[in-house]
Amino acid sequence: MAAYITNITQAIGSTPLLRLDMIKKHLGYDGHIYAKLEYLNPSFSKKDRIALGMINMAECKGMLRPGQPLLEMSSGNTGTGVAMVGSAKGYRVICVLSKGNSPERAKMIEAFGGEVVLVDQAPGSVKGKVSSEDIRLVEEEAERIVRETGAFFLNQFKNFDNARAQEPAAHEMWAQSQGQIQAFADFIGTGGTFTGYSQVFKSINPKMRCYAVEPYGCAYYKGEIIQGTYHQIQGGGYSKAMDIVDKNLIDGCITVTDEEAESMTRLLAKKEGIFAGFSSGANLMAAVKQLRGEDAGKHFGIVINDCGLKYMSTCLF
Repeated sequence: MAAYITNITQAIGSTPLLRLDMIKKHLGYDGHIYAKLEYLNPSFSKKDRIALGMINMAECKGMLRPGQPLLEMSSGNTGTGVAMVGSAKGYRVICVLSKGNSPERAKMIEAFGGEVVLVDQAPGSVKGKVSSEDIRLVEEEAERIVRETGAFFLNQFKNFDNARAQEPAAHEMWAQSQGQIQAFADFIGTGGTFTGYSQVFKSINPKMRCYAVEPYGCAYYKGEIIQGTYHQIQGGGYSKAMDIVDKNLIDGCITVTDEEAESMTRLLAKKEGIFAGFSSGANLMAAVKQLRGEDAGKHFGIVINDCGLKYMSTCLF
């Protein structure tokens, strides 16, 4: 066993990769799905990597001054990661969230010592379904707080260190699979995970197939925006272009309904013991669709983005 660590940030990364044999037996697709268990990071999501990466890079570039407050706008996971890393590094952390997100996330941020600012949803928005207009209101409030407090705005939606922080995870997945990964799919939120993984995979194997996963009715990259952004899959599907996403990396777009994401998320828990959130189920559904179609027989990589404990107040559980 490795020696003890001296800071919780040292526990970020090096997550296991699980081949989903029980789900394959249950569903009967042709191929294998490998799930990167990013929900096992210290604050229970893949966003711990980007929180640490963005803060470390801001420090290295001299953009973040000692003692300067940190501010982030978030659907909750990045805010939780920033609050956790910020507490370990001694920063004051302010997180701006839409009231449409599950309340567990705000409570976790506060537990880590972060300050939470909740922003009312846009008129007509549905609680639990954060729209692009809701995100715009959150961004406006974040920018106002930056002006008033002088806080450093990490801004995961426009910060390319977001994607760079996910590159080590992609290298881990490749090594853990012993170089067997042939296709990859990820739900598009900020696009940091999709871009970080896809850049690494395509640099190793230009034939790698990388898919953008989007909610049905909100598929901007597929060109099928029907219902705006009213879906249950929190943390993405904003029906607009994301600054960090490079369209050249997208080999195809896969849409997933709320019902499909929910059923696959529950299946992860019941068949594999993985207690995850909506977007992880969306990733699984996307992989299953491809392995029942044009990618049959391939080795498919997905990310388990966050923990189901963050959704106990929703319809998921």
